[in-house]
Amino acid sequence: MSVPAKKLSISPAKYLAGEMNASFRSEYVLGEVYAMADASDAHVTINANLITLIKPHLRGSGCKAYQNDMKVRIGEDEVFYYPDLLVSCDPADHKRNYVKQSPLLIIEILSGSTEAYDRGDKFAFYRQLDSLQEYVLISAKTHRVEVFRRNAQNRWELFNFAGEEAEVEFASINLHCRMRDVYEDVDFGLA
Repeated sequence: MSVPAKKLSISPAKYLAGEMNASFRSEYVLGEVYAMADASDAHVTINANLITLIKPHLRGSGCKAYQNDMKVRIGEDEVFYYPDLLVSCDPADHKRNYVKQSPLLIIEILSGSTEAYDRGDKFAFYRQLDSLQEYVLISAKTHRVEVFRRNAQNRWELFNFAGEEAEVEFASINLHCRMRDVYEDVDFGLA
């Protein structure tokens, strides 16, 4: 999740070199750098719950889950995002140390400052990834998970999961989990 910082047009190589020693993370979009915003308690808790659910499920599958400190490269160094969580099953990705290029699943946890961007421009860039099968948006305000799934016709379908008793499906990794497990220990009342 990022918020616009002072616009600074730099090359992809300079951005990547700078990220290695940066005191905070930034995303790169078409030559411009955007500082990452702080995450809320709900955001961090949901992300921890997701990795706790997904990582054991992937054991032995050849797929790996990566949390918010791993970049995804889109295009020929046009965009570098830090998704909240991604899963890649590509052996070449497993050999890339700081950047993944072929995620199967990308999850973003929504915040008020980034929701419109995550739904719009960011999703438009993510759709350029041929490997991507599911793009998931998770609310940090209520029990709601939206899964955008690529179908056999290469079109994106939306699957909504809502309510504390719902079961969420991540078809790309063949995982079904309870909504209450995704939101375990989340306090929606925090300001």
